Amino acid sequence: MGWKTLDDMDLRGKRVLVRVDINVPIENGTVTDDTRIRRLAPTLNDIRDGGGTPILLAHFDRPKGKRVPELSLLPLVPALEAAFGAPVVFCADCRGPAAEAALSALEGGAILMLENTRFHPGEEQNCPDLAAEIAALGDIYCNDAFSVAHRAHVSTEGVARLLPACAGRLMQAELEALEAALSKPQRPLVAVVGGAKVSTKLELLGNLVEKVDHLIIGGGMANTFLAAQGIDVGKSLCERDMLDTAAAILAKAEKTGCAILLPSDVVVAREFRAGAESEILPADACPADAMILDAGPETVARIARILDSAKTLIWNGPMGAFEIAPFDTATNAAARTAAELTRAGRLISVAGGGDTVAALNQAGAADDFTYISTAGGAFLEWMEGKTLPGVDILLRKRAEPAEA
Repeated sequence: MGWKTLDDMDLRGKRVLVRVDINVPIENGTVTDDTRIRRLAPTLNDIRDGGGTPILLAHFDRPKGKRVPELSLLPLVPALEAAFGAPVVFCADCRGPAAEAALSALEGGAILMLENTRFHPGEEQNCPDLAAEIAALGDIYCNDAFSVAHRAHVSTEGVARLLPACAGRLMQAELEALEAALSKPQRPLVAVVGGAKVSTKLELLGNLVEKVDHLIIGGGMANTFLAAQGIDVGKSLCERDMLDTAAAILAKAEKTGCAILLPSDVVVAREFRAGAESEILPADACPADAMILDAGPETVARIARILDSAKTLIWNGPMGAFEIAPFDTATNAAARTAAELTRAGRLISVAGGGDTVAALNQAGAADDFTYISTAGGAFLEWMEGKTLPGVDILLRKRAEPAEA
């Protein structure tokens, strides 16, 4: 583990600037899903139990550097207080005299919530002056928002340069799970990558064929790979302009020793709707007037065999048009197999991405996965092998003397 955690910090009497992700749905001024908020409780409880004062830094939506009243964090206060069991004081700015006054007046045991950091244009520009103003409010910086770690913003990277820095409990759990899955995996290592388009996951696929032992490709992007092999996919979703790219990925995988699994049989239909008439055919027998909408039972069995022999799994994207039955069969079957193996202690399984989480929840498999990331863009960029500024700064700060 190459970053500091709260365990490495002396929190007694310290003001701790905590970067959090509280982008939660709000309707009529009320939070309708507080899952992201509740997941922050371990970090804030540990800071308070250690004698520190949490000061929350967060953005909400995309105000583009302007003060947008509808995007204020003020409506979140009741949900924060309910989740943390502590008074939460709101400050209408994240810097300057107002923030300093709010901090000075803060009573023991309370949490300070600073206003949307993106109300300032300097936030997304990673402005050094804004970073210095915010850093002046704290003694320690704690990042508990992996979901924005791929952004080099003031609240994710700039402030961390200026203060002793560590990962919060949520960030720590995410980094440990990701390190176990790709940086130092138990092998065989399998990746499942699905979704609609090769073009949106080109860098991901290019990175994975160098790292994993088996790469299972499903969803609409599998059609592009089939077409790259000269297979007629009828009216299926297929990126014709990406055929050469798909062929290059297949060739690269052959050189690196990565075994790619594409559907050998498919579920086809003439229309995409619930209950549409469908049939199972060999992958190279799709009628000209039909669409491939899922992998067939032979492919599902092959996936199960690969998962059964695996030690580590990373998953991003559904295997078919999972939103509508019966085209959710392959996704559900693979997800449940992975969940069963994980539950039996035979597999480390890490998944992430919006559609992925929805698909695993629909299959009833999410709770049994080792770790489910809700980080979206950050999770994808990590899988692509990119450097995440919010993580990189924590790694670079590890050489500093410990606070404990």
